[in-house]
Amino acid sequence: MAEAASPIEVSDDSLLGGRVALRQPRSGYRAAIDPVFLAAAVPAAPGDLVLDVGAGVGAAALCLARREPGCSVRGIELQRELVRLATENIAANGLIGRVEVMVGDLLHPPPRLAPGAFAHVMANPPYLPEGAATPPPESGKAQANVEGEAVLADWVRFALAMVRPKGSITFVHRADRLPALLAAMTGRAGDVAVFPLWPGAGKPASRVIVRARRGVATPTRLLPGLVLHEADGRYTAAADAVLREGAGLVL
Repeated sequence: MAEAASPIEVSDDSLLGGRVALRQPRSGYRAAIDPVFLAAAVPAAPGDLVLDVGAGVGAAALCLARREPGCSVRGIELQRELVRLATENIAANGLIGRVEVMVGDLLHPPPRLAPGAFAHVMANPPYLPEGAATPPPESGKAQANVEGEAVLADWVRFALAMVRPKGSITFVHRADRLPALLAAMTGRAGDVAVFPLWPGAGKPASRVIVRARRGVATPTRLLPGLVLHEADGRYTAAADAVLREGAGLVL
């Protein structure tokens, strides 16, 4: 039987040096390195259940499941077409039963998502607050890049509601949104670790990974982070280990 035509044009790509097959829209938002680093920062262990908020086509969920074979990942995503592609990606990677992405809005979550049920929650929220820039013309990319009804504080609140006590929440975000991200965690989470991603040696960080734990009071830590590129533009050995070999990050 011929495969049904997709409503959107897609490309067949890969992550983790080919360990993860990824079908995604050819135009609009496309997964790059951010979800790979996000997944690498989640301290999942065998038997852990992890929630991916704003899962998209499943890039972070699949990378985490591939790196830690003993964990299971659930994802929630607002855009139905991306959920359809995520479901295809899960099957293509042989991860049915361990990874699942469902349609859902974090402001009105599906009943299947029980508060406090997850050992870890990870998220790659839209990077721009509404009104900060002209939204991209492609609606899918606009929803992925610019905050809608749910603002950053809502993402943090939802993540903390879903994670179990002393469990972790992990976000990857723009470095200039770090104050807002930390403010949303204040009084609700501790053991905050800030891990900058430096584009090159001596260059300002453009991205940060922030991990925190629910219901603990350990002080905030600013970590050395990781330099992504050598002077000639090649990935550093440390970045390459994460992006191509599936190495985890120690936060």
